[in-house]
Amino acid sequence: MYDFSADSADCARAIEAGLSDYLTGARLSGPGPAADRVVAAMRHGALEGGKRLRPLLVRQAAAIFSLPKPAALSTGLAVEMVHCYSLVHDDLPAMDDDDLRRGRPTVHKAFDEATAILAGDALLTHAFALLSDPLCHPEAEVRIRLVSELALGSGAGGMVGGQMRDIEGEKGGFSPGEISIMQSMKTGALIRASVRMGAILGGADPRALSALTAYAEAAGRAFQLADDILDVTATPETMGKATGKDAEAGKQTLVSTLGLEGARKVLNDTVTEAIQALRTFGPKADGLRATARYFASREK
Repeated sequence: MYDFSADSADCARAIEAGLSDYLTGARLSGPGPAADRVVAAMRHGALEGGKRLRPLLVRQAAAIFSLPKPAALSTGLAVEMVHCYSLVHDDLPAMDDDDLRRGRPTVHKAFDEATAILAGDALLTHAFALLSDPLCHPEAEVRIRLVSELALGSGAGGMVGGQMRDIEGEKGGFSPGEISIMQSMKTGALIRASVRMGAILGGADPRALSALTAYAEAAGRAFQLADDILDVTATPETMGKATGKDAEAGKQTLVSTLGLEGARKVLNDTVTEAIQALRTFGPKADGLRATARYFASREK
């Protein structure tokens, strides 16, 4: 029987160890020596915290095709580094202006704004270096597909574009449909990429990849909706960061549009949709099913 707690904890340990090993001056240097201060800021932004859910999705999707866990590690590290870069930049004064992340000072508070920008830039850049390395996958064609998938999920039509839409929505307002589009890009696109990258690593055929994409898109919506609910219901101590910021900024979310109970109903329906997309995979997809359920039940 699949044990979500054990698998997620094991994945988090593997990602923490992998990041700690990779984010060093020796590993990041070339053609010149990596600057110590930016390496320290990268480590501050990436280590000691986080649930590592996106690498877990990579691992779980790859497991459907019987790919061993170590074979998904480099791809999981790359996805997590992109996620961490986005948090470093989101916390900046020009963006969400947060002082705390995972219960610790954000990178721009622990260092300074310029260093935080450069640390985020470097995390993003080196993520693609990981994917291009033959240690990630022996076949160049697979590595190219992984690079393309992560670029699409994190770029102007994905995470970055969703953040831009979010900023625009603070000024002009959103319809419920526009909220969904924004959230599917800002949060959902990297979750979608994580699942698809795991499937690509495992050699999924087009039909399997399509089913897993449907799962990932629903799971991404569920994750963001749960996040919006927690912004209303959780305390800063529980979350390790400020809460209530959406309402304070006048930001429209499905919670503000539908109310708390309405949003919870949509969340449960969305998790059901995600799980139904996995019906052809049998027990091998139990990990992905458990993660979708976790999205709906998490408390931080």
